Amino acid sequence: MSDLNRDLARRIIDTVGSSGYPPQYGAEHFTAGLDPYLSVIDEEYLSTFIRQGGSAFKMVVGTYGGGKTHFLYCVRDLAWDQRYAVSYVSLSSKECPFHRLDLVYQAIVRGILYPVPPEERYSGYEQGISSFIRSWFAEEQSKMEGRSFQGEDFCEGTLIDPASFRGIESISFKNAIRAAYTSLVEEREDDFESICQWLNGEGCDKSIAKRFRIMQRIDKTTAFSMIRSLVQWIREIGLCGLVVLLDEAEQRSSISTKDRAQHLSNLRELIDECGHTNFQGVLIFYAVPDDGFLEGRTQVYEALKQRVSTVFNELNPTGVRINLEELVKDPISFLVEVGEKLARVYEVAYDCTLDGGLREETIRTVAELAFEKRYSDIGYKRLFVKNLIKGFNKIRKSGASFSPEDLEVA
Repeated sequence: MSDLNRDLARRIIDTVGSSGYPPQYGAEHFTAGLDPYLSVIDEEYLSTFIRQGGSAFKMVVGTYGGGKTHFLYCVRDLAWDQRYAVSYVSLSSKECPFHRLDLVYQAIVRGILYPVPPEERYSGYEQGISSFIRSWFAEEQSKMEGRSFQGEDFCEGTLIDPASFRGIESISFKNAIRAAYTSLVEEREDDFESICQWLNGEGCDKSIAKRFRIMQRIDKTTAFSMIRSLVQWIREIGLCGLVVLLDEAEQRSSISTKDRAQHLSNLRELIDECGHTNFQGVLIFYAVPDDGFLEGRTQVYEALKQRVSTVFNELNPTGVRINLEELVKDPISFLVEVGEKLARVYEVAYDCTLDGGLREETIRTVAELAFEKRYSDIGYKRLFVKNLIKGFNKIRKSGASFSPEDLEVA
């Protein structure tokens, strides 16, 4: 844990202890049991197939509090190590309903991040398409250090000339990217912000659109074209591709029959897109608490079930369905391993040393109590980490071990 400082450790402990959710950054410090799947994803997809222009879709199945978000964060870090752009999208009925593809596109560009080197991942940075373009521009500037270019001369001298892009499906998207880039070169901040507003799917002033030849609207009829154009541009600027992490992070509320059918149809279309030659360098993960949304007898249900029926594992990396619970062969041993790692993070966070006997007793007690509640609404893994931090606090404050009466199940 040489890269774990006290500030980061404190943030990890506070996040895990208060909500049971993994921290946005630093989850690798208490990751356990995921290596078999992560290694396959790295070797079979990120390092080879996706880099070479392939595309794939994976459905991650795990209960609420069962480690889906933690798994997606680990995939994100692997993708950054390989120079992929990454977008983490939290799907909800209010913010990003999957039956509205234009909103999914908007969420992807709002959440997109330029590859972040390991040493910068904990320092904080902005996500979104405007920050992404600024990061790309800054990287191009650094390549040109020692050479003097200004205005249009910079665009001509840069290693990547946005005017030379040929493989981008949407002409409006291409024109918008070129205009945003040159606006940064020429320090026209207002133009840059207006163009990024269009790229975000929010529209822009008609005079701006006309001046930069941005004629298309971003709506449900053009959303797939814009997603394809986004990926094509990402590969044009020298990145390996795009990894999209779609996370149903909250309970799915009831939706109308019409919206549910559209949700399934969009998901089927997204899976099918991964088999098309014009959709290259994309790896999509769709994390859900269960596969109950596939229960139905109409044609759209059957078509989707056929596409997600194969199971992903070390022997079958082409499988679509990633079942996180199948990774845990011995739940108590798994929780104990996570607990020992969290104990080390806790000791760094509070600059303390937990009593060895009390620490081991607390970890095992909380593990057994949490696993007994595995059929409750909250997943036993989340229940475990929340209560374990409470147990560590009790050791540090009073020198006492965790008892069954201390367990909080809410």
